[in-house]
Amino acid sequence: MKDIADLVARIFIAFLFFYEAVDSILFFDDTLETMSAYGINWNQEILLSIMIGFLIIGATSVLIGYYANIGAFFLLIYWAIFTFTVYSFWNDPVELRRVNVLMFMRNLALCGGIMILMLNGSGKYSVRRLLHNLRLPG
Repeated sequence: MKDIADLVARIFIAFLFFYEAVDSILFFDDTLETMSAYGINWNQEILLSIMIGFLIIGATSVLIGYYANIGAFFLLIYWAIFTFTVYSFWNDPVELRRVNVLMFMRNLALCGGIMILMLNGSGKYSVRRLLHNLRLPG
């Protein structure tokens, strides 16, 4: 049962970040405007392209279970920076603070799930394990 839960958790995590990547690609200009609103003005197109690359590589790696810990690390870098930038509730007006604290805590929980994936690896149902089991005698 643990192996199936590992697979389902990887699928859930990967789809969230695939969606984030696709959304950033489809609304590239809007995302650049949002970055400006948060004070990120240095080489926006390059930074956004790097973030999209992190999302695609990380989500793919987590989904198929091939070097999932490295892919999860990419996702953790992206998500932690995103969380502390977007949901900096300590700078928000009082009327927005409660909602942004909840969003901040939700994102921290996802960071915790990603860290568990980094530590435990991809589990039994992964491409990496499949390749390991298919090794031909030399």
